[in-house]
Amino acid sequence: MVLHCVEGGIDVVAYNRTREKTDELLKEQPKIKAAYTVGDLIKQLPTPRVIWIMVPNGAPVDEILQQLISSGIQKGDIVIDGGNTYYKDTVRRSSELAKIGISFIDCGTSGGLTGARNGASLMIGGDESVVKNLSWLWDALAVAGGWGYFGPAGAGHFVKMVHNGVEYGIDEALGEGFEILARGPYKLDLAKAATVWSHGSVVRSWLVEILRDALKEDSRLDTFTGHVGGGATGTWALEAAKEHSVSVPVIEHSLEFRKKSLTNPTFTGKVISALRAGYGGHKEPK
Repeated sequence: MVLHCVEGGIDVVAYNRTREKTDELLKEQPKIKAAYTVGDLIKQLPTPRVIWIMVPNGAPVDEILQQLISSGIQKGDIVIDGGNTYYKDTVRRSSELAKIGISFIDCGTSGGLTGARNGASLMIGGDESVVKNLSWLWDALAVAGGWGYFGPAGAGHFVKMVHNGVEYGIDEALGEGFEILARGPYKLDLAKAATVWSHGSVVRSWLVEILRDALKEDSRLDTFTGHVGGGATGTWALEAAKEHSVSVPVIEHSLEFRKKSLTNPTFTGKVISALRAGYGGHKEPK
């Protein structure tokens, strides 16, 4: 995403807690300005600052926000949380930061590594006027037509949470289907099936294309264990469904499947792991 911003003509100061990753970015794109501490980041950014954070949900988000506050962010600055964050935590953080004049914007980000590099899908919540004033940023980072404002604090992360729950269900359906193909009475070329499904079928999608490519490289996905990672956003989606009295058997089952896969791996799990690796670079849990 940093590289995409710079190529779109946006000046970027990059900070990562691991210095080596920042240095790798500099080698790839010398136009990036580097910061090696949060304080250095704050000093280099012009005011009002626009700070995009993308760290794991929970305590890491609170920790980086505290570091930003202690390092000198000030009234009028904007902080964007582009990670997968529980929407109720976003509501809390937005309220706390508003007390000191900081705008906190939530941006659910989808599209995986390909989207990050070439144009993502962005689901945005927070102060509408602030979001509109940042249209230049969303236009630069998103694929054409790929960003939208959904409402006050937490709305963007809520939409992304549900998106991920849907993703769980689609991943598992593909896994189950291809396990039937693999175990059925015919010696099928699974990559060919995925290729055909990618052209004109009602289930054609980027996910099918990712699976097609994975099967071309590894026809029975032997490089995967079938232990499926993830689960946080699916858990949140299930909790929200129960809170609002929505029956979600597909999402609930797909979440339970991921947990069971850690002790009972299957070919379905291998398919899901291959999909997760393809779109997000996610590694299987050991």
